[in-house]
Amino acid sequence: MISPDDRGRPWRGSSPGLQGNGAPASKRRAQVIGTGLIGGSIGMALRARGWYVTGSDVRLEQAEESMRRGALDDVGEDPAAEIVFVATPVSSTVRESRDVLRRLDAAGTEAIATDVGSVKASIAAGVDHPRFIGGHPMAGSELAGASGADAMLFEGCTWVLTPTAMTDPDAYAKLQAVISSLGASVIALSPEDHDELVAIVSHVPHLTAAALMTLAARSQSEHAALLRLAAGGFRDMTRVAAAHPGIWLDICKENSAAIVAALGELRAELKSFQDAVHSGDTGFLAAALGAAARARSALPAGAQHPADVVEVRVPVADEPGVIASITTLASGMGVNIEDLHIEHSFEGDRGTLVLVAPVRDAGSLGAALRSAGHRVILAGDS
Repeated sequence: MISPDDRGRPWRGSSPGLQGNGAPASKRRAQVIGTGLIGGSIGMALRARGWYVTGSDVRLEQAEESMRRGALDDVGEDPAAEIVFVATPVSSTVRESRDVLRRLDAAGTEAIATDVGSVKASIAAGVDHPRFIGGHPMAGSELAGASGADAMLFEGCTWVLTPTAMTDPDAYAKLQAVISSLGASVIALSPEDHDELVAIVSHVPHLTAAALMTLAARSQSEHAALLRLAAGGFRDMTRVAAAHPGIWLDICKENSAAIVAALGELRAELKSFQDAVHSGDTGFLAAALGAAARARSALPAGAQHPADVVEVRVPVADEPGVIASITTLASGMGVNIEDLHIEHSFEGDRGTLVLVAPVRDAGSLGAALRSAGHRVILAGDS
Protein backbone atom coordinates (compact mmCIF):
# COMPACT_ATOMS: atom_id res chain seq x y z
CA MET A 1 0.00 0.00 0.00
CA ILE A 2 1.04 3.62 -0.22
CA SER A 3 2.92 5.06 2.69
CA PRO A 4 1.15 6.00 5.92
CA ASP A 5 1.86 9.65 5.17
CA ASP A 6 0.14 9.38 1.80
CA ARG A 7 -2.74 7.22 3.04
CA GLY A 8 -3.44 9.36 6.06
CA ARG A 9 -2.75 12.78 4.60
CA PRO A 10 -5.35 15.55 4.96
CA TRP A 11 -8.09 15.46 2.38
CA ARG A 12 -8.00 17.95 -0.46
CA GLY A 13 -10.52 20.70 -0.17
CA SER A 14 -13.53 21.44 1.97
CA SER A 15 -16.34 23.88 1.58
CA PRO A 16 -19.75 24.64 3.08
CA GLY A 17 -22.10 21.69 2.57
CA LEU A 18 -19.21 19.27 2.29
CA GLN A 19 -17.85 16.81 4.84
CA GLY A 20 -14.29 17.24 6.06
CA ASN A 21 -12.78 15.32 3.16
CA GLY A 22 -14.62 17.24 0.48
CA ALA A 23 -17.47 14.73 0.10
CA PRO A 24 -21.00 16.14 -0.16
CA ALA A 25 -22.90 15.09 2.95
CA SER A 26 -25.72 13.66 0.85
CA LYS A 27 -23.56 11.22 -1.11
CA ARG A 28 -22.98 7.57 -0.29
CA ARG A 29 -19.30 6.80 0.18
CA ALA A 30 -17.05 3.92 -0.79
CA GLN A 31 -13.35 3.19 -0.75
CA VAL A 32 -11.32 1.11 -3.21
CA ILE A 33 -7.99 -0.43 -2.27
CA GLY A 34 -6.15 -1.29 -5.46
CA THR A 35 -7.01 0.96 -8.41
CA GLY A 36 -6.18 -1.25 -11.39
CA LEU A 37 -8.64 -2.59 -13.94
CA ILE A 38 -11.24 -3.98 -11.50
CA GLY A 39 -10.79 -1.45 -8.70
CA GLY A 40 -10.82 1.44 -11.15
CA SER A 41 -13.92 0.08 -12.88
CA ILE A 42 -15.70 -0.26 -9.53
CA GLY A 43 -14.84 3.35 -8.75
CA MET A 44 -16.12 4.56 -12.11
CA ALA A 45 -19.32 2.54 -11.85
CA LEU A 46 -20.06 3.80 -8.35
CA ARG A 47 -19.31 7.43 -9.23
CA ALA A 48 -21.61 7.16 -12.25
CA ARG A 49 -24.34 6.28 -9.76
CA GLY A 50 -23.67 9.22 -7.47
CA TRP A 51 -21.22 7.75 -4.97
CA TYR A 52 -18.21 9.58 -3.54
CA VAL A 53 -15.25 7.23 -4.02
CA THR A 54 -11.78 7.37 -2.52
CA GLY A 55 -8.97 4.98 -3.31
CA SER A 56 -5.39 3.95 -2.70
CA ASP A 57 -2.84 1.74 -4.38
CA VAL A 58 0.60 0.28 -3.74
CA ARG A 59 1.65 2.62 -6.56
CA LEU A 60 0.57 6.13 -5.71
CA GLU A 61 0.91 7.17 -9.36
CA GLN A 62 -1.69 4.57 -10.38
CA ALA A 63 -4.16 5.86 -7.79
CA GLU A 64 -3.64 9.40 -9.04
CA GLU A 65 -4.03 8.22 -12.64
CA SER A 66 -7.32 6.58 -11.64
CA MET A 67 -8.43 9.87 -10.17
CA ARG A 68 -7.54 11.72 -13.39
CA ARG A 69 -9.52 9.14 -15.37
CA GLY A 70 -12.61 9.64 -13.22
CA ALA A 71 -12.47 6.49 -11.09
CA LEU A 72 -11.88 8.35 -7.82
CA ASP A 73 -12.87 11.60 -6.17
CA ASP A 74 -9.75 11.60 -4.00
CA VAL A 75 -6.73 9.50 -3.08
CA GLY A 76 -6.44 8.20 0.48
CA GLU A 77 -8.58 6.55 3.13
CA ASP A 78 -12.13 7.51 4.01
CA PRO A 79 -13.10 6.68 7.60
CA ALA A 80 -16.74 7.35 6.71
CA ALA A 81 -16.92 4.90 3.78
CA GLU A 82 -19.80 2.45 4.12
CA ILE A 83 -18.23 -0.15 1.79
CA VAL A 84 -14.57 -0.94 1.16
CA PHE A 85 -13.61 -2.94 -1.95
CA VAL A 86 -10.24 -4.70 -1.69
CA ALA A 87 -9.06 -5.06 -5.29
CA THR A 88 -5.48 -6.16 -4.75
CA PRO A 89 -3.71 -9.29 -6.05
CA VAL A 90 -4.88 -12.52 -4.40
CA SER A 91 -1.56 -12.90 -2.58
CA SER A 92 -2.16 -9.70 -0.59
CA THR A 93 -5.96 -9.78 -0.26
CA VAL A 94 -6.05 -11.45 3.17
CA ARG A 95 -3.57 -8.99 4.65
CA GLU A 96 -5.26 -5.95 3.14
CA SER A 97 -8.73 -7.12 4.17
CA ARG A 98 -7.64 -7.75 7.75
CA ASP A 99 -6.08 -4.29 7.89
CA VAL A 100 -9.29 -2.73 6.59
CA LEU A 101 -11.46 -4.56 9.11
CA ARG A 102 -9.16 -3.66 12.00
CA ARG A 103 -9.51 0.02 11.07
CA LEU A 104 -13.28 -0.27 10.72
CA ASP A 105 -13.61 -2.00 14.09
CA ALA A 106 -11.34 0.54 15.78
CA ALA A 107 -13.45 3.36 14.36
CA GLY A 108 -16.65 1.72 15.62
CA THR A 109 -18.18 1.81 12.15
CA GLU A 110 -20.62 -0.72 10.70
CA ALA A 111 -19.03 -0.48 7.25
CA ILE A 112 -18.60 -3.67 5.28
CA ALA A 113 -15.69 -5.00 3.27
CA THR A 114 -15.43 -7.25 0.24
CA ASP A 115 -12.77 -8.34 -2.20
CA VAL A 116 -12.67 -9.16 -5.92
CA GLY A 117 -10.20 -12.04 -6.03
CA SER A 118 -10.75 -15.02 -8.32
CA VAL A 119 -9.85 -17.48 -5.54
CA LYS A 120 -12.11 -17.58 -2.52
CA ALA A 121 -11.47 -20.49 -0.12
CA SER A 122 -8.08 -19.29 1.12
CA ILE A 123 -9.41 -15.75 1.53
CA ALA A 124 -12.50 -16.90 3.44
CA ALA A 125 -10.27 -18.95 5.74
CA GLY A 126 -7.95 -16.00 6.34
CA VAL A 127 -10.59 -13.29 6.87
CA ASP A 128 -13.19 -14.47 9.37
CA HIS A 129 -15.36 -11.44 10.10
CA PRO A 130 -19.15 -10.96 10.01
CA ARG A 131 -18.93 -7.85 7.82
CA PHE A 132 -16.54 -9.31 5.26
CA ILE A 133 -18.09 -11.06 2.26
CA GLY A 134 -15.80 -12.54 -0.36
CA GLY A 135 -16.61 -11.54 -3.91
CA HIS A 136 -15.55 -12.20 -7.49
CA PRO A 137 -16.86 -10.20 -10.45
CA MET A 138 -16.65 -12.46 -13.51
CA ALA A 139 -15.55 -9.63 -15.77
CA GLY A 140 -12.27 -8.54 -17.22
CA SER A 141 -10.34 -7.15 -20.15
CA GLU A 142 -7.08 -7.67 -21.99
CA LEU A 143 -6.20 -4.16 -20.84
CA ALA A 144 -4.43 -3.87 -17.52
CA GLY A 145 -4.26 -1.17 -14.88
CA ALA A 146 -6.13 2.09 -14.60
CA SER A 147 -6.06 2.62 -18.37
CA GLY A 148 -8.41 -0.34 -18.85
CA ALA A 149 -11.01 0.76 -16.28
CA ASP A 150 -14.55 1.00 -17.61
CA ALA A 151 -17.72 2.11 -15.82
CA MET A 152 -19.71 -0.40 -17.91
CA LEU A 153 -17.48 -3.40 -17.16
CA PHE A 154 -19.98 -5.07 -14.82
CA GLU A 155 -23.12 -4.55 -16.90
CA GLY A 156 -24.59 -8.01 -17.48
CA CYS A 157 -21.77 -9.88 -15.76
CA THR A 158 -22.07 -12.48 -13.01
CA TRP A 159 -20.67 -11.37 -9.63
CA VAL A 160 -20.17 -14.20 -7.17
CA LEU A 161 -20.49 -13.61 -3.43
CA THR A 162 -19.29 -16.25 -0.98
CA PRO A 163 -21.05 -15.83 2.37
CA THR A 164 -20.06 -18.11 5.23
CA ALA A 165 -21.65 -19.11 8.54
CA MET A 166 -20.01 -15.99 10.02
CA THR A 167 -21.61 -13.55 7.54
CA ASP A 168 -23.90 -10.88 8.93
CA PRO A 169 -27.18 -11.06 6.97
CA ASP A 170 -27.62 -7.28 6.80
CA ALA A 171 -24.07 -6.83 5.49
CA TYR A 172 -24.73 -9.37 2.75
CA ALA A 173 -28.06 -7.81 1.78
CA LYS A 174 -26.48 -4.36 1.59
CA LEU A 175 -23.56 -5.53 -0.53
CA GLN A 176 -25.83 -7.53 -2.81
CA ALA A 177 -27.97 -4.46 -3.45
CA VAL A 178 -24.96 -2.26 -4.26
CA ILE A 179 -23.45 -4.79 -6.66
CA SER A 180 -26.79 -5.35 -8.38
CA SER A 181 -27.03 -1.58 -8.89
CA LEU A 182 -23.85 -1.79 -11.00
CA GLY A 183 -25.69 -3.98 -13.50
CA ALA A 184 -24.26 -7.31 -12.32
CA SER A 185 -26.19 -10.49 -11.56
CA VAL A 186 -25.28 -11.71 -8.08
CA ILE A 187 -25.06 -15.40 -7.22
CA ALA A 188 -23.97 -16.96 -3.93
CA LEU A 189 -21.63 -19.92 -3.69
CA SER A 190 -19.61 -21.46 -0.92
CA PRO A 191 -15.93 -20.48 -1.21
CA GLU A 192 -15.02 -24.10 -1.96
CA ASP A 193 -17.64 -24.52 -4.69
CA HIS A 194 -16.56 -21.23 -6.24
CA ASP A 195 -12.95 -22.34 -6.54
CA GLU A 196 -13.85 -25.71 -8.03
CA LEU A 197 -16.21 -24.22 -10.61
CA VAL A 198 -14.06 -21.23 -11.55
CA ALA A 199 -11.11 -23.55 -12.13
CA ILE A 200 -13.17 -25.12 -14.94
CA VAL A 201 -14.66 -21.99 -16.51
CA SER A 202 -11.84 -19.48 -15.97
CA HIS A 203 -8.51 -20.76 -14.69
CA VAL A 204 -8.08 -23.81 -16.93
CA PRO A 205 -9.32 -21.94 -20.05
CA HIS A 206 -6.66 -19.31 -19.42
CA LEU A 207 -3.92 -21.92 -19.10
CA THR A 208 -5.26 -23.70 -22.19
CA ALA A 209 -5.14 -20.45 -24.15
CA ALA A 210 -1.57 -19.93 -22.99
CA ALA A 211 -0.66 -23.48 -24.07
CA LEU A 212 -2.19 -22.93 -27.53
CA MET A 213 -0.27 -19.67 -27.96
CA THR A 214 2.94 -21.39 -26.85
CA LEU A 215 2.35 -24.16 -29.42
CA ALA A 216 1.64 -21.63 -32.16
CA ALA A 217 4.64 -19.45 -31.31
CA ARG A 218 6.91 -22.50 -31.29
CA SER A 219 5.60 -23.64 -34.69
CA GLN A 220 6.04 -20.14 -36.08
CA SER A 221 9.81 -20.55 -35.82
CA GLU A 222 9.52 -23.19 -38.53
CA HIS A 223 6.56 -21.74 -40.43
CA ALA A 224 6.73 -17.95 -40.54
CA ALA A 225 3.21 -17.67 -41.98
CA LEU A 226 1.51 -19.58 -39.14
CA LEU A 227 0.30 -16.64 -37.05
CA ARG A 228 -0.85 -14.86 -40.20
CA LEU A 229 -3.21 -17.79 -40.72
CA ALA A 230 -4.77 -17.42 -37.27
CA ALA A 231 -8.43 -16.75 -37.98
CA GLY A 232 -11.34 -15.79 -35.76
CA GLY A 233 -11.64 -19.12 -33.97
CA PHE A 234 -8.02 -19.20 -32.87
CA ARG A 235 -8.11 -15.55 -31.86
CA ASP A 236 -11.30 -16.06 -29.84
CA MET A 237 -9.87 -19.11 -28.04
CA THR A 238 -6.59 -17.39 -27.16
CA ARG A 239 -7.89 -13.89 -26.41
CA VAL A 240 -7.49 -14.30 -22.64
CA ALA A 241 -3.80 -15.23 -23.05
CA ALA A 242 -3.15 -11.52 -23.63
CA ALA A 243 -4.06 -10.69 -20.02
CA HIS A 244 -1.37 -9.58 -17.61
CA PRO A 245 0.46 -12.76 -16.50
CA GLY A 246 1.28 -11.55 -12.98
CA ILE A 247 -2.10 -12.28 -11.40
CA TRP A 248 -2.08 -15.85 -12.70
CA LEU A 249 0.91 -16.83 -10.61
CA ASP A 250 -1.11 -16.08 -7.47
CA ILE A 251 -4.19 -17.82 -8.82
CA CYS A 252 -2.30 -21.00 -9.69
CA LYS A 253 -0.73 -21.05 -6.24
CA GLU A 254 -3.90 -20.35 -4.26
CA ASN A 255 -6.22 -22.62 -6.28
CA SER A 256 -3.73 -25.31 -7.24
CA ALA A 257 -5.79 -28.33 -6.12
CA ALA A 258 -8.87 -27.39 -8.14
CA ILE A 259 -6.81 -26.36 -11.17
CA VAL A 260 -4.79 -29.58 -11.16
CA ALA A 261 -7.99 -31.63 -10.92
CA ALA A 262 -9.64 -29.73 -13.78
CA LEU A 263 -6.52 -29.99 -15.93
CA GLY A 264 -6.57 -33.74 -15.34
CA GLU A 265 -10.17 -33.93 -16.56
CA LEU A 266 -9.33 -31.81 -19.60
CA ARG A 267 -6.35 -34.02 -20.37
CA ALA A 268 -8.62 -37.08 -20.28
CA GLU A 269 -11.10 -35.41 -22.65
CA LEU A 270 -8.34 -34.44 -25.06
CA LYS A 271 -6.98 -37.99 -24.92
CA SER A 272 -10.42 -39.27 -25.94
CA PHE A 273 -10.42 -36.94 -28.94
CA GLN A 274 -6.83 -37.90 -29.77
CA ASP A 275 -7.71 -41.59 -29.73
CA ALA A 276 -10.83 -41.03 -31.85
CA VAL A 277 -8.95 -39.01 -34.47
CA HIS A 278 -6.14 -41.56 -34.55
CA SER A 279 -8.52 -44.50 -34.98
CA GLY A 280 -10.93 -42.72 -37.31
CA ASP A 281 -13.83 -43.12 -34.88
CA THR A 282 -16.22 -40.71 -36.59
CA GLY A 283 -19.12 -41.92 -34.49
CA PHE A 284 -17.45 -40.74 -31.30
CA LEU A 285 -16.40 -37.46 -32.91
CA ALA A 286 -19.88 -36.74 -34.25
CA ALA A 287 -21.49 -37.42 -30.87
CA ALA A 288 -18.89 -35.47 -28.87
CA LEU A 289 -18.83 -32.47 -31.18
CA GLY A 290 -22.63 -32.40 -31.34
CA ALA A 291 -22.94 -32.53 -27.56
CA ALA A 292 -20.38 -29.74 -27.23
CA ALA A 293 -22.24 -27.58 -29.76
CA ARG A 294 -25.52 -28.04 -27.91
CA ALA A 295 -23.90 -27.24 -24.56
CA ARG A 296 -22.29 -24.13 -26.02
CA SER A 297 -25.61 -22.95 -27.42
CA ALA A 298 -27.19 -23.36 -24.00
CA LEU A 299 -24.75 -20.98 -22.30
CA PRO A 300 -26.60 -17.97 -20.88
CA ALA A 301 -26.13 -14.86 -22.99
CA GLY A 302 -25.77 -12.68 -19.92
CA ALA A 303 -27.53 -11.59 -16.78
CA GLN A 304 -31.28 -11.77 -17.13
CA HIS A 305 -33.60 -9.47 -15.27
CA PRO A 306 -37.10 -10.83 -15.79
CA ALA A 307 -40.00 -8.45 -15.38
CA ASP A 308 -42.11 -11.07 -13.63
CA VAL A 309 -40.72 -11.58 -10.15
CA VAL A 310 -42.23 -12.58 -6.85
CA GLU A 311 -41.30 -12.25 -3.20
CA VAL A 312 -40.33 -15.44 -1.40
CA ARG A 313 -40.52 -14.72 2.34
CA VAL A 314 -38.63 -16.99 4.72
CA PRO A 315 -38.91 -16.48 8.51
CA VAL A 316 -35.45 -17.14 9.93
CA ALA A 317 -33.36 -16.72 13.04
CA ASP A 318 -31.83 -13.24 12.90
CA GLU A 319 -28.24 -14.45 13.02
CA PRO A 320 -25.18 -15.07 10.84
CA GLY A 321 -25.28 -18.18 8.70
CA VAL A 322 -28.82 -17.82 7.43
CA ILE A 323 -27.81 -15.94 4.28
CA ALA A 324 -25.10 -18.45 3.41
CA SER A 325 -27.40 -21.45 3.66
CA ILE A 326 -30.34 -20.01 1.73
CA THR A 327 -28.57 -18.08 -1.03
CA THR A 328 -26.18 -20.91 -1.82
CA LEU A 329 -29.15 -23.29 -2.00
CA ALA A 330 -30.80 -20.96 -4.53
CA SER A 331 -27.62 -20.63 -6.59
CA GLY A 332 -27.16 -24.39 -6.60
CA MET A 333 -30.61 -24.66 -8.20
CA GLY A 334 -29.75 -22.06 -10.83
CA VAL A 335 -32.24 -19.56 -9.36
CA ASN A 336 -31.23 -15.94 -9.81
CA ILE A 337 -32.06 -13.86 -6.74
CA GLU A 338 -32.90 -10.44 -8.14
CA ASP A 339 -32.91 -8.73 -4.74
CA LEU A 340 -33.09 -9.53 -1.06
CA HIS A 341 -33.42 -7.80 2.27
CA ILE A 342 -33.99 -8.60 5.92
CA GLU A 343 -37.10 -7.53 7.81
CA HIS A 344 -36.15 -7.50 11.47
CA SER A 345 -38.60 -8.25 14.24
CA PHE A 346 -38.82 -5.82 17.13
CA GLU A 347 -39.47 -8.75 19.41
CA GLY A 348 -37.12 -11.67 19.90
CA ASP A 349 -34.28 -12.76 17.65
CA ARG A 350 -36.28 -13.63 14.54
CA GLY A 351 -36.67 -11.88 11.23
CA THR A 352 -37.88 -12.49 7.69
CA LEU A 353 -35.56 -12.95 4.75
CA VAL A 354 -37.30 -11.55 1.67
CA LEU A 355 -36.01 -12.96 -1.62
CA VAL A 356 -37.10 -11.52 -4.96
CA ALA A 357 -36.95 -14.32 -7.53
CA PRO A 358 -38.33 -14.98 -11.02
CA VAL A 359 -41.93 -16.22 -10.95
CA ARG A 360 -40.93 -19.28 -12.96
CA ASP A 361 -38.52 -20.37 -10.21
CA ALA A 362 -40.46 -19.39 -7.09
CA GLY A 363 -42.32 -22.68 -6.72
CA SER A 364 -39.25 -24.89 -6.98
CA LEU A 365 -37.27 -22.59 -4.71
CA GLY A 366 -40.05 -22.62 -2.12
CA ALA A 367 -40.24 -26.42 -2.25
CA ALA A 368 -36.48 -26.75 -1.79
CA LEU A 369 -36.49 -24.35 1.15
CA ARG A 370 -39.34 -26.27 2.78
CA SER A 371 -37.42 -29.51 2.30
CA ALA A 372 -34.51 -27.86 4.06
CA GLY A 373 -36.77 -27.16 7.07
CA HIS A 374 -37.76 -23.56 6.41
CA ARG A 375 -41.24 -22.08 6.48
CA VAL A 376 -41.88 -20.29 3.19
CA ILE A 377 -44.50 -17.72 2.22
CA LEU A 378 -44.89 -16.86 -1.46
CA ALA A 379 -46.50 -13.57 -2.42
CA GLY A 380 -50.19 -14.26 -2.84
CA ASP A 381 -50.24 -17.15 -0.36
CA SER A 382 -52.80 -16.80 2.38
